[in-house]
Amino acid sequence: MIVREVLAKSILSKSKIHDYVVNPYVGCAHGCSYCYARFMKRFTNHQEAWGEFVDVKINAVELLVREITRKKPGRTWVSGVCDPYQPLEERYRLTRGCLEVLLRHRWPVTVQTRSPLALRDLDLMRGAQALEVGFSVTTMDEEIRRLFEPSAPPVPARLKALGELHAAGVRTFAMIAPLLPGAEGLGEALRGRVDRVLIDRMNYAHAHGIYRRHHLEDKLSTRFFEEAARGLRAAFEEQGVECLVVC
Repeated sequence: MIVREVLAKSILSKSKIHDYVVNPYVGCAHGCSYCYARFMKRFTNHQEAWGEFVDVKINAVELLVREITRKKPGRTWVSGVCDPYQPLEERYRLTRGCLEVLLRHRWPVTVQTRSPLALRDLDLMRGAQALEVGFSVTTMDEEIRRLFEPSAPPVPARLKALGELHAAGVRTFAMIAPLLPGAEGLGEALRGRVDRVLIDRMNYAHAHGIYRRHHLEDKLSTRFFEEAARGLRAAFEEQGVECLVVC
């Protein structure tokens, strides 16, 4: 892993998903095979493989303190092209610092991660208005998880963290995207842990080779996605959990 400390020029950016996005890091140590953020290498000139580099924006909190007073309040995504709680966050605490700024100004925040490290900041999240925390959970099969997300935290640890956040009164959600083989059991596994679920057909081209090498091509089919998503949506609706399916 190549880690560089850098000075960013800005931190609070417009987003097509929410009003704004904050990315305290460039790159992600989780290195998930399907991650759309790989496109960033075209703009950052990194020669390393995705998952083998992280740039740390050491002035992220300082920038946010300045920029947040200049912009109209809006929902802020933490984060869009990196996991805000990837392992380096334990040392640098940039996500925590940015959260403190956003919540102090009472901005609505959507945190999205795969890491139980998010529990470290439960003291900030508990009772925060208009804050939600989501975990990407793509399968219940740890063998499949290791194929597609070899450096990401195990699924049971993510489910446990979601449950603890939810029990503490934090609004939580799960993002099942891409819908990987073995996702069918997530309906029961997420019971009592989330307020809403997003299921998205996000089988990015980067991961197609893994499907082929492990003879999983049928799991790329429209039929697989529709059948699995239909079963999951029925399970969540039975629980009274909002479920959005995006084909």
